[in-house]
Amino acid sequence: MIAIKNERELASMRKACKITAAARALAGDMVRPGVSTRQIDKAVREFILSQGAKPSFLNYNGFPASTCISVNSTVIHGIPGGYVLKDGDIVSVDVGAYFEGFHGDCAATFACGTVSAEAQRLIDVTKQSFFEGIRFAKHGHRVSDISHAIQTYVESNGFSVVRSFVGHGVGARLHEEPEVPNYGAPGRGPRLLPGMTIAVEPMVNAGGHEVRVLKDGWTVLTEDGALSAHYENTVLITDGEPEILTVTEGL
Repeated sequence: MIAIKNERELASMRKACKITAAARALAGDMVRPGVSTRQIDKAVREFILSQGAKPSFLNYNGFPASTCISVNSTVIHGIPGGYVLKDGDIVSVDVGAYFEGFHGDCAATFACGTVSAEAQRLIDVTKQSFFEGIRFAKHGHRVSDISHAIQTYVESNGFSVVRSFVGHGVGARLHEEPEVPNYGAPGRGPRLLPGMTIAVEPMVNAGGHEVRVLKDGWTVLTEDGALSAHYENTVLITDGEPEILTVTEGL
């Protein structure tokens, strides 16, 4: 069942999402050569706790960290650790915060130092595909209208969308109905209604869309070793234009 949030619930969600967005911005500012993924995770965890919130991901189904940090060919769910970022890496940071009974969820891919032109184009196309998708995140459209717009834009730029993992509803639970794929024909899936909150999150590969999961049960890599990028925001469906709840300037 898809949860429709009332104004009281949305007020709490906006607070959770504001903290989440600030945590993503903090992580992005830390992406530079010589910084370990563990250092970024620690800083994000401490920031979220300082705001009176809890990291949504920590211990979620056993996940051992507060952020997912995925470098280069890692698509999603990278576990922070001793890896030290290098010039030319692209670094996806996914973060969530739980506050007053609700979750925020967002992600972005950041360039570490100077990256190749193609890597930067991948980051840019992935981010723009989100905005192409949410043009259809409006009352009366269907979920797959978002999906189709993302896929069309990504593939027109020569990249591929991951199909094994999708976006989702978000609210009192981190993952709620409906699923929000990044591919598919338009006009399918649940109809979008005011008060729905969804995490729209294109995951885009420079090569093929196929992925594999490592033995840790979390880390997802591109099957062909190509670069991957990720961009996500929590979005509220309204009577008019969608409201991006995890918005921060420049992200």
